[in-house]
Amino acid sequence: MEETPGCKDKNVQKIRIEQSTFMGGVWCVGWLFTIGYLHLSFWKGVLAAVLWPYFMGAHFSPLLH
Repeated sequence: MEETPGCKDKNVQKIRIEQSTFMGGVWCVGWLFTIGYLHLSFWKGVLAAVLWPYFMGAHFSPLLH
């Protein structure tokens, strides 16, 4: 059996996967709070789920720069 050329290479880049469960939970709680607080209908809630992260990112992005 022949090995592939890259198997013994010491310079292989490793991939690190990080899970952001905490921020996902914060997003979900904020989304549900927004829908409940504003008494949105189902379809307006779906629209809020799509637009809310964009507007939050646009609002807080200057703080990161």
